[in-house]
Amino acid sequence: MNDLYAEALQRMLVYFETLANLIEKPKKVKIGDGYTYRYESSSLHAAILQKLSRVLTGIQAVHLLNIHGFLQEQAALQRVLDELTEDISFLAYAIIFNDHTDLHERYLKAFYEEEYDDPSSAMESSQKRPMIPRKKIRAYVNKVENGGDQSTGIEAGRTISKAYSGYVHGASPHIMELYFGKPPKFHLRGSQDSPLYRDHIDDLLNYFYRGLLALACSAKSFGNDDMFNEIYSYSKDFARRSGRSEQLTPYV
Repeated sequence: MNDLYAEALQRMLVYFETLANLIEKPKKVKIGDGYTYRYESSSLHAAILQKLSRVLTGIQAVHLLNIHGFLQEQAALQRVLDELTEDISFLAYAIIFNDHTDLHERYLKAFYEEEYDDPSSAMESSQKRPMIPRKKIRAYVNKVENGGDQSTGIEAGRTISKAYSGYVHGASPHIMELYFGKPPKFHLRGSQDSPLYRDHIDDLLNYFYRGLLALACSAKSFGNDDMFNEIYSYSKDFARRSGRSEQLTPYV
């Protein structure tokens, strides 16, 4: 399976670079006493691309964590990936369906807001980044994907998000998955002997698959139908070659 993952990742990186070349380049700007890079336009496309960058680094990270048996950390990062791919759908649909709402506008304003309004002092900064409720983003995505019947998709997303939240926030039932063996003890250096290791291997495949679909959705929003068709076709081939196409879930 690792060979298939390596092939899929290489394709995703190439697709990302192609999309990055379709829009403006970030500009070097002065922040406080130093310099960094920012997009000038604060656009939907630039936001999609930035979210995609984290999807691709995140997929590589969960793969490495899985290989070394750090399953708690893998699951926590998968929660992040769920939200990133959900955000990409939310942003891309606004372009694909010509439906740029006030919710999108508020999301972009919060997304592009600088962390500190006084770069010289984090303590003196008054910045408090507004958060768009996840349930509103999820409701919009489900409305587009499921039409009038939104309740099932929203509830499924909420349920899975809640389950993974235990890994993010360190709930006791999730932490105790580290405790096993003969004699039982806490395994703190990673372990492929965990009785749940097979479940986390199965999870990993879904995130590579969803990464491909997030890229396909992004390509569509960038107006690159050829790339969309190519990625979507490859995603079906990826699913078939994984031997588990019937178990893959495109969204949470």
